[in-house]
Amino acid sequence: MRIAETVIFGGGGIGQGALDRGAELRNDPERITELRHGPDARILTLWRGKPLLNADAPLSLAGLGPDHPALASGPDSLLPEVFLGRVDGQPWFVRDISGWEPEAVDTAALDAFADHSEQAHPDLPASQRFVELRRAMTALSPTEAEMCATGRAILNWHSTHRFCAACGAPSDAVSAGWVRRCATCGAQHFPRTDPVVIMLITQGNSVLLGRSPHWPEGMYSLLAGFVEPGETMEAAVRREVYEETGVEVGQVTYLASQPWPFPNSLMLGCHGEALTRDLTLDPAEIEDALWLTREEAMEVIAGGHAVVRPPRNGAIAGFLLRNWLADRLD
Repeated sequence: MRIAETVIFGGGGIGQGALDRGAELRNDPERITELRHGPDARILTLWRGKPLLNADAPLSLAGLGPDHPALASGPDSLLPEVFLGRVDGQPWFVRDISGWEPEAVDTAALDAFADHSEQAHPDLPASQRFVELRRAMTALSPTEAEMCATGRAILNWHSTHRFCAACGAPSDAVSAGWVRRCATCGAQHFPRTDPVVIMLITQGNSVLLGRSPHWPEGMYSLLAGFVEPGETMEAAVRREVYEETGVEVGQVTYLASQPWPFPNSLMLGCHGEALTRDLTLDPAEIEDALWLTREEAMEVIAGGHAVVRPPRNGAIAGFLLRNWLADRLD
């Protein structure tokens, strides 16, 4: 496996311990029902996008049995239960119970840039809690992280696509949760994934970082932006970098990708070679941008830089930056 495939949410590969999505089973409702109600079925449970985890170290996914009482306490009636696939033959589904209201909810924590709050359900052991996925993603196994990302993304899609885009009528989930079909006009709608380019822009020994206005103090990252209709990945890199910083980019190469379920993106990691260095910022998009030498970037990673704090673990920006510094972007 290439280093690029070891990015968080990149999945567990193939074979033992990997997620077999079982796409061939999705249009066999009798088989899906049999798997769902079998004794081996496990339910990945989400509350407001947070997966239920065994929260005592080490963190791990807490799959509930098919008839666990917690699953009945506040399911979102507008969201279907979705078949995720099988891991070593064991079927996994994802279900949302955001209708459940904990006794005390710290709404400020839930709305914070980094949510450190955890929620415990009365029908579950105290060691099992709902934890923000951004905090937990690096501690989970590759397969657990993949399932959490998939479950969060697919349920978010259902929550925002309940009506037919062709005629406006309500649509229904079919194919074990992987398609929405309109009963009025017959149109079928498939899960949406938004392609986003994220760019390691370098010139010689330097790398370009930027920060958005709403980010916490000291947080910088690689530049990123959505790919527009009719646009290649390479063209999107050049356009976004120029729009945000005024830097012109020449050669662009693909490095790695990362599913990013916040809410439904596929991050396309690219390397771009800068042709110019002067910065002209778009204040609507970028509050600040700067060039760092390799030595300065190493200080950032080590936590010793005076302005830029270390990148968050798990996100592809830090993954690309660390591997560029290690000279192993293969």
